[in-house]
Amino acid sequence: MTVTVPTLLNTPEARRAGAILTIDLEALKSNWRTLAAQAPTADCAAVVKASAYGIDDGHAARALSDAGCKTFFVASIDEGIRLRSVLGGDRAVHILNGLMDGAERDFSEHNLIPVLNSLDEIDAWYAFCTAAGKTLACDVHIDTGMSRLGLPHDELRRLVEDENRLSHLNLDILISHLAIAEEPDEPMNMAQVAIFELTRELLNPPRASLANSSGIFLGAEFHYDVVRPGVALYGVNPTPHEPNPMAQVVRLQGKILQVRTIDTPQTVGYGATYTAQGATRVATLSVGYADGYHRSASNRGMAYIGEHPAPLVGRVSMDLITIDVSNVPEALCRPGMLADLIGPHNPVDDVAERAGTIGYEVLTNLGARYHRVYVG
Repeated sequence: MTVTVPTLLNTPEARRAGAILTIDLEALKSNWRTLAAQAPTADCAAVVKASAYGIDDGHAARALSDAGCKTFFVASIDEGIRLRSVLGGDRAVHILNGLMDGAERDFSEHNLIPVLNSLDEIDAWYAFCTAAGKTLACDVHIDTGMSRLGLPHDELRRLVEDENRLSHLNLDILISHLAIAEEPDEPMNMAQVAIFELTRELLNPPRASLANSSGIFLGAEFHYDVVRPGVALYGVNPTPHEPNPMAQVVRLQGKILQVRTIDTPQTVGYGATYTAQGATRVATLSVGYADGYHRSASNRGMAYIGEHPAPLVGRVSMDLITIDVSNVPEALCRPGMLADLIGPHNPVDDVAERAGTIGYEVLTNLGARYHRVYVG
């Protein structure tokens, strides 16, 4: 039997919650299929680090695995261990942040693949595998322009010159990462491809991976053998200068606690940063920066009640925000009713723009106090 969203919102937990976060797992699966179709010759992996960008890595990984995803990337080893317990043993789990001192055995015990980011990590992994009498898979990350993780030019040169160093490894994927993939005309994209292609020819890895979410849309020359979408899976636009090809995965609804009418010269919230310019109906919602709602959205954010916009007025406080519902029918904004803070009319990218941030941050800040409903 299919459980409908209205039914899920009519539980005791939902009724007493200050806000409802609904995650559409069918939309998540659809997004993975869209991205996989965009790179048909590559293995479409899924990046589920940071608890799947805030939506919960367990739910996300199970849904993506059901959709056909066989390869997963996370940032840390603890994320990998948790993911392994969710996925079982037949899905590959790669750890982007590489080896930590003394953690080699954890990779082996939980069947995790480290992304080696330096010669020291390569040597440590080889030493562990030799001592254990095992040939365990690994990836190697080279820096083609990000200047964060990965072998820099001098270490890459030494790796190329020492043929034995790499031949001892069970190398799976040669990896790098694009710096400005969301800007398709940025010359740095092709410059990174040129460096990556040369390195691939020198090292001859079994597989290679360069494209992130936006990189998938740059063209086939960026796809190689494995593409690694992350934020696009969760509905953020990977092509910010074009209409969003991704389905929206999250909906955040704040519950109305009170509605009151104020008038000039009354003010709203801490700091008295908003002054009524006439009779104004103000609704107070049970969401604040303790829930990850950005304080930078003060006097800038926008909620929707049905199709009616309701601007955020006053400062975002720890547990509460206030919205102007003067233009919303009174029947739609009574205590206990819900207002969309992320929804059909205000998707993640729009919310981020109003808060002066990025969709990644909006998603990864989704708070623990929300009542979460997973559908699909």
